Amino acid sequence: MVARRTARDLRSENRFEVLHALFELGPSTRQELARHTGLSPATVATLVTEFLSEGVLRIATVENNTGGRPQERLTVDPGRGRIVGVDVAETYVDATVYDLALGALGQGEVALDEHENDPSYVADGIVRAIESAVAAGGAEHEHIIGVSVSMPGHVHPEAGVSVFAPNWDWRDVHIEKMLAHLLVPVYVDNPLKAVVLSEMWFGAGRVVDTMAVVNLGTGVGAGIAIDGALVRGTTNNAGEWGHTLLELDGRPCRCGRRGCVEAYLGAPGLRTTLAGIDPEHRTLRQPRQRDFVEAVAEGLAEGDPALKDLAHRTAHYLAAALGDLVNMLNVPTVTLTGWASEALAAHLLPAVRDELPHHVMPGSLPGLTVEPSRVPGNAVALGMAAFTLQQFLNRLGLGSPAGTGPWADRGRGLGPAGLGQQPGQGL
Repeated sequence: MVARRTARDLRSENRFEVLHALFELGPSTRQELARHTGLSPATVATLVTEFLSEGVLRIATVENNTGGRPQERLTVDPGRGRIVGVDVAETYVDATVYDLALGALGQGEVALDEHENDPSYVADGIVRAIESAVAAGGAEHEHIIGVSVSMPGHVHPEAGVSVFAPNWDWRDVHIEKMLAHLLVPVYVDNPLKAVVLSEMWFGAGRVVDTMAVVNLGTGVGAGIAIDGALVRGTTNNAGEWGHTLLELDGRPCRCGRRGCVEAYLGAPGLRTTLAGIDPEHRTLRQPRQRDFVEAVAEGLAEGDPALKDLAHRTAHYLAAALGDLVNMLNVPTVTLTGWASEALAAHLLPAVRDELPHHVMPGSLPGLTVEPSRVPGNAVALGMAAFTLQQFLNRLGLGSPAGTGPWADRGRGLGPAGLGQQPGQGL
């Protein structure tokens, strides 16, 4: 049963629409925001006043129009605070510090041993990456309003728990509690939700409102947006396309099933495919997943025949799996993101596009596009930063659940000027 929307819900959604419009349009007048959002000028004026009173927006310029009242152009105030978005994968932790306008200020990365799965080891890597990013960005600790951490697998955001991470064999790891000593609000979510939010705000979502964002790395998954709303599912587990069936009784997958998409398209799956083509190939000597994938890309650029066979087979698997995804969701746009995609998309996409008509139902094929993501920087970290921004607005009473699923302010107090800490506290 769908809960009845209240007037408060509608007001929160309107606030979200105004903020989202500013990210899409840049500095805008109240009239431009009203036209873009479809809200009444009076509603926009009221919401802008609220944002200005909290310092979230500032007046960028004042334009004097002949014969009319001066018009103020509004923008998000980047100096209102600092946000840390963290992308945690099986092989690395990548942290980026952003200003409130989601401009990147500094980045830090820590390599993880893909064979080490102890939660305390991963949590230590998260802290070290955050510290590196904060130092690189010149961020003052007291200005950090929140940290968002993306964890692979099934995540329960409201509890801050990694429910199940198959590649680490994690179950019910309370990652938020493990980071409580950071002394700032911490939000934990899944990278599939982060990449689709970043695509909605800064990528293909500026043109279309229904899409799938396919993430290729150690694991494989798809973030989904339908009619401008991020799809989470009942337990925040929507998008586990990597654990749908590609081959009945096929390769074993780390989730415990056989024949999953991830077993063929994840980085370990690529290694398995290459081993079947040429068990002695030099690229197989690369012990780290990212080094292996980069070596594959380099070999493809050189025309290595075994690697060309690998790319051909992988494109075949990807086209078939994308066909199922498109047939199920009827999305007009698919974007590819993730570190493995960045390395290999140029080698895979031409063959994928050629083969897709053999896998997609005719009704879903017209206008279908499959492209690399053009979101700048780390799409996961950027999406997580956008979640933190929304959570910050929620703590100010300006937040919105629209399109982003459940939120919970878990009792963390706000320090001076609402910046998330007490004096003298920091990361």
